[in-house]
Amino acid sequence: MPDLRQGCATGKSAEDTAPGDALVLFGAMGDLAHKKIFPALYHMVRHGHLDVPVIGVARAGRTNEHLKERVSDSIQQQGSDIDQEALAKLLKLLRYVGGDYEKPGTFDELRKTLGSASRPAHYLAIPPSLFTNVVESLAKSNCMENARVIIEKPFGHDL
Repeated sequence: MPDLRQGCATGKSAEDTAPGDALVLFGAMGDLAHKKIFPALYHMVRHGHLDVPVIGVARAGRTNEHLKERVSDSIQQQGSDIDQEALAKLLKLLRYVGGDYEKPGTFDELRKTLGSASRPAHYLAIPPSLFTNVVESLAKSNCMENARVIIEKPFGHDL
C-alpha cells in the first residue's frame, strides 16, 4: 500500500508538502471537538504523530485552563485505560484564543499565538455559514501563508 502521507504531492516542492507546524482548531469548545477531534488528537500524541502546538479558537470568556479541562474530560470519557503521559503531553501542546469570528482582533491574537509557526493547518469545526468569514479573516491577519485549511464536512445542509 502506498504511503498516503505523501498525498498527491507529485511535482510539488518540498516546501509545499512539508508537514504543518501548528494545528489551529476553530470550534474548540464544541461538541464535535469534544466527541471526535480531541480523542483523535490524543491518539495521535499517543502514537507519536502529533508534537506541534494545538491552538483552540472559540468564543471569548474562556482560558487555556478551560480548554485543558474540556480536553481532559473528553479523553476521560473514552474509557479507563488512559495513557496519562500521552494526555499530559497533549495538554502541554494546547493554547487557547478566545474571541468573535467576526472581529479582526481575534485573528490578530491568533497570529501572535502562532508565534514562529510558518505552516499552520486550520481545522474549521464550525458552522458552514462561518467558513468564508474565517478564511478571509485568516488571510487578512497573515495567518494563511503556507497554511492549509481543513473544512469539516457539513451534513444535512445544502449550501
